[in-house]
Amino acid sequence: MAPKRVVVTGMAVNTPLGDTLDDFLDGLLAGKSAVSRWKCFANEPVDSKIGADLSGYDVANRIATLETRLPPETFRRLRRLTRRVPWATQLSLLVAADAWLDAGLADVPADPGRLAVIVGGHNIGSAYCHQTGRQFLDEPDLIDGMYCLYKLDSDHAGCVSELLQAHGPIYTAGAACASGNLALRSAVDEIRHHGQEAVLVLGPVLHLSPVDVQSMALMGAISTGTFDDEPEKASRPFDVRREGFVPAHGLGALLLEEQGAASRRGARIYAEVLAVAAGADGNHLPQPCMEGQVRVMRKALEESGLRPEQIDHVSAHATSTPAGDISEIRAIKEVFGRHAYRLKINAPKSMLGHTCWSAAVVELIAAILQMRAGVLHPSINIDELDPEIDLDVCRGAKAAHPVKHLVKNSFGFGGINCVSVIRRAGD
Repeated sequence: MAPKRVVVTGMAVNTPLGDTLDDFLDGLLAGKSAVSRWKCFANEPVDSKIGADLSGYDVANRIATLETRLPPETFRRLRRLTRRVPWATQLSLLVAADAWLDAGLADVPADPGRLAVIVGGHNIGSAYCHQTGRQFLDEPDLIDGMYCLYKLDSDHAGCVSELLQAHGPIYTAGAACASGNLALRSAVDEIRHHGQEAVLVLGPVLHLSPVDVQSMALMGAISTGTFDDEPEKASRPFDVRREGFVPAHGLGALLLEEQGAASRRGARIYAEVLAVAAGADGNHLPQPCMEGQVRVMRKALEESGLRPEQIDHVSAHATSTPAGDISEIRAIKEVFGRHAYRLKINAPKSMLGHTCWSAAVVELIAAILQMRAGVLHPSINIDELDPEIDLDVCRGAKAAHPVKHLVKNSFGFGGINCVSVIRRAGD
């Protein structure tokens, strides 16, 4: 029996480039950088001063815009939940509501018992935990009494399930920077093997603490110092001056459905998820491994039933680290052979920075939007291309390019690799 087909019927995103799909795509195609100097860490003793910052996002205003779009009872739940929970969870609720609306499920509700929620990420509320720890040291009786619940990553899933009245399974999938793709893989499994008709996949904002940023700086993983006066130039995958990734706020959500259920209700279909493959390098350190990346890309293609030459576009992990970018390019060459020179490859992190756990979800939304538009965003800040990189990485300019099939790479700290293969709707 052929496996159930899984399609994307709803999407939502929130990054400094925009909190609507149109604004997000426009910013990407314009080659606009989301990176600036951190506002939330302005007075913190951290060595890295730059990132893509959403800390000033107007949550109250965004909630108000949803009052006329959501069913009254759903809006009441949203307003009540967002009054109580930490900032990162507030944003999770908003992007989940947007994806649910985008899928049309407010008008034709899914069966609550067959609607699941999967959150890709871990240690999501790091800043909230850090702030609570500071408060505890100052005055223990004044800490948030709900801390023991709100600190849990699973509370994002619980709050979204309450908002949408999802009674199917809810859980988290933590896999460092591959978390979003791994959550997507779990969602496909829920639909194909566990009877779910719809799954909300959430890539939450990683609410970084100053300790997180300083640790990344001490590890040598992130851009530090060189571009403090020109933060928009700091994230530069494939450029000879790349020195590390740029941490970023950003989140997104995908609504996946079994194709038959989606078609019966007349849903708009963005794309089809053909396969999501995962594997590990057998090394817990943040050391990119070409062989591990090759294995998982080949596995994803095998599971999708596609030949390498059928892929039109690779949305690269491309973090702007000296070792990571080269490893990925070498892996692409090994997997695709001569076809690698006909591929279009681009680096969303050149504009977005690295949204960490949500990166695969945010960047897959970007890739699907580009697929539908027939135009790929540029990889910016490549002033001098690394001489080893001789593939088409969309350097400096958007490119009209029809995409029927794409690959989204995610390679996380700890040797965690996860790759998805997506087909354009209608093909």
